[in-house]
Amino acid sequence: MDLFSSQESNEPQKLNIIDGDIDYFPNLFTASESDNFFEKLKTDINWVQEEISFYGKTHNLPRLTAWYGDSDKQYTYSGITVNALPWSSLLLDIKEKIESVSNIAFNSVLLNFYRDGNDGVSWHSDDEKELGENPIIGSVSFGEIRPFQLKHKFLDEKIKIELNHGSFLLMKGETQHNWVHQIPKTKKQIKERINLTFRIIK
Repeated sequence: MDLFSSQESNEPQKLNIIDGDIDYFPNLFTASESDNFFEKLKTDINWVQEEISFYGKTHNLPRLTAWYGDSDKQYTYSGITVNALPWSSLLLDIKEKIESVSNIAFNSVLLNFYRDGNDGVSWHSDDEKELGENPIIGSVSFGEIRPFQLKHKFLDEKIKIELNHGSFLLMKGETQHNWVHQIPKTKKQIKERINLTFRIIK
């Protein structure tokens, strides 16, 4: 079975997935736009090294993060509570582009900076209560192509997508109820990647 259903060239690729709703725009941003955004995000974003507690021990989160959005949008994930930094013109430019193709208004974004193969994110769903009943997640990727893995919570179903430099992945409907996802670590020598996950905090 093809991973994506066929669509017209100006439409998103619809992921063939049960119990979920995912659209993929493999090249929403041009190569030059993507290169420009990647370099500016590296230097202009206020990256931080968060810590998490795991079995009574404190560890560095295996990636750098940043949280931006509307002034009243607080978010808690992995036991970490963050208050939104104000939108920058850079982030608003990216936000405007994805909203123009999704017809969805996002009010916040969690950024992740994967510095090399030692950085990743383990299996999880973006289903925190602040995201509402059916969370909508708009994921933009710049930099190194990394595999985005999905696993059904109740069935023996797994999917892998290679997220392109300049791609946009939109997860909606009941996806977060029925699926978990991850960006696995790797021992391969790979370059940096920046991912922006736009959200709607209720």
